[in-house]
Amino acid sequence: MGAMSESVSVRCPACRREHVYTAPAYPCACGAPVAPPLDPAGTATPVTHRAWDDEWVGVRCGACDHESQWPRPELGCPCGTVLLVPVARTATRDEAQPPRTPAPRRPFQPVMIRTARDAVTAAAVYLRWLGYRDVHRSGRRPTSGVAVTADGLLAQVDPTVEPASLRDVECLWLTAMAESVPCVYFTLAGYSPDARARADSLGVPLFVLDLTGTPQPVNSLADELDAAGAS
Repeated sequence: MGAMSESVSVRCPACRREHVYTAPAYPCACGAPVAPPLDPAGTATPVTHRAWDDEWVGVRCGACDHESQWPRPELGCPCGTVLLVPVARTATRDEAQPPRTPAPRRPFQPVMIRTARDAVTAAAVYLRWLGYRDVHRSGRRPTSGVAVTADGLLAQVDPTVEPASLRDVECLWLTAMAESVPCVYFTLAGYSPDARARADSLGVPLFVLDLTGTPQPVNSLADELDAAGAS
């Protein structure tokens, strides 16, 4: 079975308050719940600056043994300090273990969207559910939103309140063409009419993320991807 959520005691170094923190569980592509393994002997550290690569941690699913990148656990103290909760090292794969047969996709389990970070997580959860491997945030900077890459795919997640424009869709497509991979677009605010028409002509699947974290297909290409999954 997948890893269950666990709790640890966390002390804020700024005000010395003691908190009990429970790690959030996210659905693996196989459907099992996965939670970051917390380190009860570790010390929480304040967040003094944001670096996106530092906000993700590798977590291995106990059910299918696949490792994915998930948001690093954080705790907001009432004093105003944001704390990084220490995470234990993920166990490595037993190389002697025989490979497992991939299981059929289980019903999609969305991640509620409350922040821009949640939108990126929701899109990553969906891509893993489709069957894409090595899903993680890319260092490239798209015209808007956040770039997410997977093995054989480039995605863009736009958590802003403005509909994605024709230029946004074209820039994503051009970047994907340069890397010889297909692409997909996720947004919270939808797409302008010319962006939708251009996406259809370029072969870009378009999704809108609702606040439950469920991607809703906008064009037929997205319908096909949702039905077929990663090829």
